[in-house]
Amino acid sequence: MIVVDNSVLVYFWLPSAFDDLAEAVKGRDKVWASPILWRAEFRNVLAGYLRRKVLTEAEANAAYLNVQKDLSANEYSVPTERIIKLVLSSDCTAYDCEYVALAQDLGVPLVTADKQVLRAFPKTAVSMGKFLK
Repeated sequence: MIVVDNSVLVYFWLPSAFDDLAEAVKGRDKVWASPILWRAEFRNVLAGYLRRKVLTEAEANAAYLNVQKDLSANEYSVPTERIIKLVLSSDCTAYDCEYVALAQDLGVPLVTADKQVLRAFPKTAVSMGKFLK
């Protein structure tokens, strides 16, 4: 199991320049976990894809349902206290710290494309490329 943030979810489930890399990550570890926050973040990305006419409404709904099905057994609520501690120890957003806290709580890596998270939490966060090595 690994924790993935919204960047990896987007790269895997939506058209992107990094979909091959995200597919390789999924091939290496098929069990992905994420905080429930992924839902709002992913819907926000879908909104951008819809507005730019990259996806149709039906495609956006299907993509969301696919992610929801994939993560259904591995969605977690993260205690606010854990997130606040990580916010205070970094310059990352509370959103980003929620993914970090979950990975730390589960004792698994956070796979992300977020450079700020990778810099702030090098013992927890790993890039997709490094995860595949």
